[in-house]
Amino acid sequence: MNHEVDADERVIGNGGPRSATSQAVAEFLRRTGRGTPDEIAELYAEEVDWRVSWPRQRHAAVPWIRPRATRADVADHYRTFGETCDPAEAEVSVSRIIVEGDEAVLIGTSSQLVRTTGKRFSMTFALHLTIGAGLITRHHMYEDSLAVIEAFSG
Repeated sequence: MNHEVDADERVIGNGGPRSATSQAVAEFLRRTGRGTPDEIAELYAEEVDWRVSWPRQRHAAVPWIRPRATRADVADHYRTFGETCDPAEAEVSVSRIIVEGDEAVLIGTSSQLVRTTGKRFSMTFALHLTIGAGLITRHHMYEDSLAVIEAFSG
């Protein structure tokens, strides 16, 4: 996965690049760049407030869109995403990380290739994370769901 970010240079807010929240976000970016679902899931609390902002909680055409609540669910999300979209063709760039206390918002772009259709989707996203005791307790992703679903249409 092509994953571009220099967390130290993109962090703004009162967290600074050395705060516990900033360090947790930097580790999240490092692990998501490697694409190993179980290692990524280790960064999450056993119970997670998870939301991917779509019109429905579940979407039949997009296999990773469904309710999640546990660390095991998180691993399944990243595993399913990697099986559905080709990690070698992924391009993710984080342009801004805003940190305030235990909250972080990552703003960036993502371009993914859907294996089954050969179509690519590109979008801007905002990811809101909350860190508690060094683990991610909230994961709310705001993305262009129309761009994603169009890449699944045949």
